[in-house]
Amino acid sequence: MKRILPLVLVPVAILLLIVGFANVGRGQGNPSVLSALPQVITAPPDNLPSPAKVALGRLLFWDPILSGNKDVACGTCHHPRFGYAENLDISIGVNGVGLGDTRQFLSPNSIPFVKRNSQTILNTAFNGLDSQSHYNPSAAPMFWDLRAQGLEAQALLPIKTFEEMRGNAYSEENALDTVVARLRAIPEYRLLFTRAFGSDPAISAENLGKALAAFQRTLVANNSPFDRYMRGDSAAMTSAQIQGMRRFERVGCMNCHSGPMFSDYKLHVLAIPDNRKLPDSDQGANQTYAFRTASLRNLAYTAPYMHSGAFSTLDDVLDFYDGGRRRPRNRNVRRDQLDPLLGRLRGVDNSERDLIEFLNALNDDSFDQTIPLLVPSGLHPGGRIE
Repeated sequence: MKRILPLVLVPVAILLLIVGFANVGRGQGNPSVLSALPQVITAPPDNLPSPAKVALGRLLFWDPILSGNKDVACGTCHHPRFGYAENLDISIGVNGVGLGDTRQFLSPNSIPFVKRNSQTILNTAFNGLDSQSHYNPSAAPMFWDLRAQGLEAQALLPIKTFEEMRGNAYSEENALDTVVARLRAIPEYRLLFTRAFGSDPAISAENLGKALAAFQRTLVANNSPFDRYMRGDSAAMTSAQIQGMRRFERVGCMNCHSGPMFSDYKLHVLAIPDNRKLPDSDQGANQTYAFRTASLRNLAYTAPYMHSGAFSTLDDVLDFYDGGRRRPRNRNVRRDQLDPLLGRLRGVDNSERDLIEFLNALNDDSFDQTIPLLVPSGLHPGGRIE
């Protein structure tokens, strides 16, 4: 992976990718099922990007001022070293120290683990993208249980969540007002918000969400070997990867992992094992044990996998799917609750390496890995990660 660079302004050329939407070419495969990611990004009409807005969003993403104890930032659990995921099964937010699998709670501690695995935010600009490359960024599905729509709404929820960023510093009802007051007290943020939004008052919860979302939409990885192959470069994928793609189609993986993002963005009951660190079983969306289909892109950087971080390797994942259709792996899920699509999988076997070869063709390490050297609050970028 590329080294982490000091803070630079986002080039206007990158932002120009966000204001429109290009049709995806037919490439080398069946575009109705699998296709390359778009090379431009759609933003909501009320949050069009600008260099000032993206630069502000980057600083906010890394500034612990958004957390109750001023010790954790968005970038703490979404770090570029791990493909903007975490390299940890379930997250440690407030009162934590360290990065990735070295992160632990400080003592004494009264904060629980975050309930679920920290998903990558790479390509969340494309969440909801279907096989015809259509999507609505304002209604884009977010989180494992689809509890938010759009990056603007998603960005604010961790700030209000007790175990993620809020802690005991203030109530959920007062979280956003308190954070906004903190930002208004910092002269540099007053200037940056005014440059980005021009409104009075420029610093508001709504504009906080918009700035964070504008930055996250620049975190794209859309030039994998698979993308290049689908755009017409027949040499971009190896013969083993092409063979794996055909097997991926044949065994039924595309029943859920379809479209440019390799996700149908629907809820499915798979009986993934619970994480043993949690005191109670995670019942998922609407207490049905259903969770959203994760994207398969950039898996090389985003282990461990599944909502509970249950599987450390891709071999573990394939082994689960090979046996999961025959017996539930979560004792709280009955066999008759399992998604019928599990029964349609045939030939998912980690002894055959072609599937993993194909999954590796979905990796792209050309994404932006910039971390600011300083943030306006004067706190350490990313919080207590060292």
